[in-house]
Amino acid sequence: MYNNKFTSPIGLPWYNWLKICISIALFSGITSVIFLNALNYVGNLREQQQFLLFGLPLAGLLIVFLYQRYGGAASKGNNLLFEEYYNPKGNIPLLMAPLVIVATLLTHLFGGSAGREGTAVQYGGTYADFIAKKMGLNKPQTRITLICGIAAGFASLFGTPLAGVVFSVELFRLGKLRYSAIIPALLTAYLAHAVCLLLQAPHTHYPFLDFRLFQIQDIHWVILFAILAGVTARLFTYTGDILSHLFKKISNPYWRVVIGSLIILAIIAYIGNTKYIGLGIPTILESFEQPQAGIDFLAKIVLTCLTLSVGFKGGEVTPLFFIGATLASFLSIYIPLPLLVITALGFVSVFSGSTKTPFACAIMAAELFGIYILPFALLSTLIAAFVSGQKGIYSSQKNRKLTKRS
Repeated sequence: MYNNKFTSPIGLPWYNWLKICISIALFSGITSVIFLNALNYVGNLREQQQFLLFGLPLAGLLIVFLYQRYGGAASKGNNLLFEEYYNPKGNIPLLMAPLVIVATLLTHLFGGSAGREGTAVQYGGTYADFIAKKMGLNKPQTRITLICGIAAGFASLFGTPLAGVVFSVELFRLGKLRYSAIIPALLTAYLAHAVCLLLQAPHTHYPFLDFRLFQIQDIHWVILFAILAGVTARLFTYTGDILSHLFKKISNPYWRVVIGSLIILAIIAYIGNTKYIGLGIPTILESFEQPQAGIDFLAKIVLTCLTLSVGFKGGEVTPLFFIGATLASFLSIYIPLPLLVITALGFVSVFSGSTKTPFACAIMAAELFGIYILPFALLSTLIAAFVSGQKGIYSSQKNRKLTKRS
């Protein structure tokens, strides 16, 4: 059990926490504005100049070189954040932030299928760890600071501050300490979000749903869909595991990324379009307007897992939004829920099943689509998280209790 002094951030004067929160929020918010604009630029450039796709193997080689030469512990990505939370040692290098940003932009510019959440969480966590080291914080205070960094990165990237806080707290599924982080995390997330609003970050806007779309008698259809979303989340997780295992048999990381790149290019050439690479935001938005093809979510699963398994960077969350939205949009042909409702539920439910953060995902649905979806979303995300099993996309995420020495 934790000591009382470890279950609260009060061990540090309030003005120090204020300094920490403001610093993390400013760094994360400004970085998110720059990163989101850069992502839009490289994505548009790739679509206008599709010959850039042929540079994917070279981009992969450059990313592998950068991480082999300069990455160190940063090569662990999001899992390093888990390790630092469970056992704070100050091992997050400051270089992790620019490295993952550059690698993610290269991945998107040359045609990888990846997201952006992993990048935001990593630069938020990097700034938090740097500040913790500079201020000489102890382990419990460092953990709270790390939660603040993750909340700031998530909130500023997606424009969902409350979901960012709940996500950062829910992500670390053990120990009472994380609840002590709620107040500083709220302050940090909302300040980072405010920075993005002030600097006009290009967030994606989704349709707001009104109360007339929701009927209590539709609950059984929501339950059915949530089960299918959980199965899809499990499929995503195991596809990633299988592909990672297969490609690790290629011991040379340079050969691994080149072979993986050529397979990605072959799949793109076979499909004949670029619908399943990059973030896929246009297809996500289209899913709310008309039913999508049944192949869409499957193709995105394969290309995303392949991209991340061979050494490219980015994250899984926006692809999971794509997978969930297109799955739901396709199933709207067979499940008699309003297209807007089922697509919004799919958007967050597959994400919930893959990350084991159902409450954050439900709150995210409310922030993006309106408060009326909250009870339906909470039911769907909880069921999806349960059906998807214990294993998620973060291999270092733990269930056991922390030791007393932590």
